[in-house]
Amino acid sequence: MSEKLYHIGLSKEELEGARYAIIAGDPGRIPSIASSFDSPRALASNREYTSWLGKLEGKSVVAISHGIGGPSTAICIEELYQLGVDTFIRVGTSGGMSLDVLAGDAVIAAGAIRAEGTSREYLPIEFPAIADFEVTQALKEAADKLGARSHVGVVQCKDSFYGQHSPERMPVAGDLLYKWEAWIRGGALASEMETAAEFTVCSCLRARAGAVLLAVWNQEREKAGLDSRQEAQVHDSSLTINIALEAVKILMKRDA
Repeated sequence: MSEKLYHIGLSKEELEGARYAIIAGDPGRIPSIASSFDSPRALASNREYTSWLGKLEGKSVVAISHGIGGPSTAICIEELYQLGVDTFIRVGTSGGMSLDVLAGDAVIAAGAIRAEGTSREYLPIEFPAIADFEVTQALKEAADKLGARSHVGVVQCKDSFYGQHSPERMPVAGDLLYKWEAWIRGGALASEMETAAEFTVCSCLRARAGAVLLAVWNQEREKAGLDSRQEAQVHDSSLTINIALEAVKILMKRDA
C-alpha cells in the first residue's frame, strides 16, 4: 500500500479509484452523508479530517470533513487530488445576505468573493473564484428534482466569523461594515468561510468544484423585521446533503 498522506491520513488504495468527493466542514456531518452510500465504511479520522467511503451508481465516492476555514480546506483538496479525486462538492452552512434567502433555503455558489487569505496564496486577487459549470448545473438540477427552494449566485467568503457577526467591536469596523454593504448591494446571496479557497484551489488543479450551502439564518432579514423568532434559524442539513448526493449521481451518469 502506498504511503498515507500526512493530513488526511489516506492512501490511494484506500479510495478504491474514487473520483468524486463530498466535503463538509463538520466531522460530525460525514457519517450522515455516508449513510446514503452503498456499503459505507469509515476510513480515517485525523485532526479535522474524518473520512468515509462508499458507492453511488456503482462508483466509489468519498465523504470527508475539511474543518473551518480556507487553509484546512485547501489541504483537504490538495491531498485528495493527489489520490485521484477530481470532482469536489462542498456541503456547508451559510448566513443569508440577500433578503430573498430564507432560513432553510439551499444556496448554490456559482462564485465566491475572495475576502479571505488562502486563495491569495494561489492566485492574484483579480482572478475570480468560480465553480465548475457542470457541477453547478448538476446541483441546480438536483435541487429542482427534490423540490428545494434554491438560489444560484455569488457568496461572500471570509476568514473571521466574529468579524461578520460583531464588526462594530473590531478596530477595522469601518472597513468591514462598508464592504458588507457593498457585497449586499452587489447581489451576494450568503456568507460562509470555505468556498473561495475550494474554487481557487480547484482552478489551479484543473479539478471540478461546486458548493451547496444551507442558509442557517439571515441577519439582514432579522434586521428588517422579516423573520419571526420561530423561523429565524434552521440547522438541519439533510436537504443540502441530499442535493449533493443527487448531483453526484447526475455527474456520474453524464461522465459515463
